[in-house]
Amino acid sequence: MKITDAKVIVTAPGRNYVTLKLVTDDGVVGYGDATLNGRELAVAAYLTEHVLPLLAGRDASRIGDTWQYLYKGAYWRRGPVTMTAISAVDQALWDIKGKVAGLPVYELLGGKAREALTVYGHASGADVDGLLADVARHLELGYTAVRVQAKIPGMDSTYGTHTSPQIYEPASGALPTEETWNTAAYLDFVPTMVKRVREEFGYGFHLLHDVHHRLTPIEAARLGGALEPYRLFWLEDATPAEDQEAFRLIRSHTVTPLAVGEVFNTIWDCRQLITERLIDYIRTSVTHAGGISHVRRIMDLADLYGVRSGSHGPGDVSPVGLAANLHLDLAIPNFGIQEYMGHRDPADEVFDWGYRYEGGMLWLSDRPGLGVEVDEEAARRYPYDPKYLPVTRLADGGMHDW
Repeated sequence: MKITDAKVIVTAPGRNYVTLKLVTDDGVVGYGDATLNGRELAVAAYLTEHVLPLLAGRDASRIGDTWQYLYKGAYWRRGPVTMTAISAVDQALWDIKGKVAGLPVYELLGGKAREALTVYGHASGADVDGLLADVARHLELGYTAVRVQAKIPGMDSTYGTHTSPQIYEPASGALPTEETWNTAAYLDFVPTMVKRVREEFGYGFHLLHDVHHRLTPIEAARLGGALEPYRLFWLEDATPAEDQEAFRLIRSHTVTPLAVGEVFNTIWDCRQLITERLIDYIRTSVTHAGGISHVRRIMDLADLYGVRSGSHGPGDVSPVGLAANLHLDLAIPNFGIQEYMGHRDPADEVFDWGYRYEGGMLWLSDRPGLGVEVDEEAARRYPYDPKYLPVTRLADGGMHDW
């Protein structure tokens, strides 16, 4: 079963997506998500110029060998562009293998370890009252886990908040927008925000919050301690994740569960965090960390140390990438929770996906492969639209983590 054709599909049905399409000599088609928010064309070029020529004539059934060929063969290893490209190939090959077998990919990974996947939604507001209304909306929709973010008084903007009826998308504009950050205001505000949510709705659902890498370790430790009375499911990305050792300080000061990993690309980015039990949830995603094959290695390692999954899954992961993650989620023993925002209109004109939301969970269909098909004619109606993620500065003009 040889790969005879390959192409990269770049489209923007509500936001930019990059999709890899592989075709075998038997006419079987496989898709992989290659979307890297704000750097989409870098991955598209890496695939088109450097990866696709290497795939022609390769045996589509040799998923592991192809992964090693693309990883070790490049010499310049790791990094988000390289690993997102490898991920797309890996997903597409699993999609092909499932279609040839006539089975959903989760069956090839060992079968279901559960029937459905608990997800968390994103509630936010321009103020705390607006947030409370959005939390109520999510609970009415059946969510049993909700991430909460609200605009911080006195700041011009706050990560994770929006007022548009469309699904939240932080990338905007042909050049990055600049936001101003105030750590003291944030640390004062968040405990009061979370307290209001618990006072209004009680403890009958999981509550999550995303710091988005903006605190130092000691600041994150202080916040984790302040939030302990409100029983967070997790505190996400409490400090920049490059320094795995930093989480030891946070861990020593708070019992609030910690989650991190959406910007990780390989198992080596999180090895210490997992093996020293410095986190509770690992958030690497199939799209950005080498595909199903490599993320399964990460989750297997995590399982040995009692760390559960909580994979990244907002709007910048396409329906193909989310489906790939869901197949892995369904099969691993240490599933924790899955991020889910849905997809912006008109994504359903381009992508036909085989999963559905119901009762706080995502349910996968039994379609063979990943269960997602792509309408290329529809994709051409929505050409690439340059968008950048924001950047953040302090009041004195110095750069800060966004």
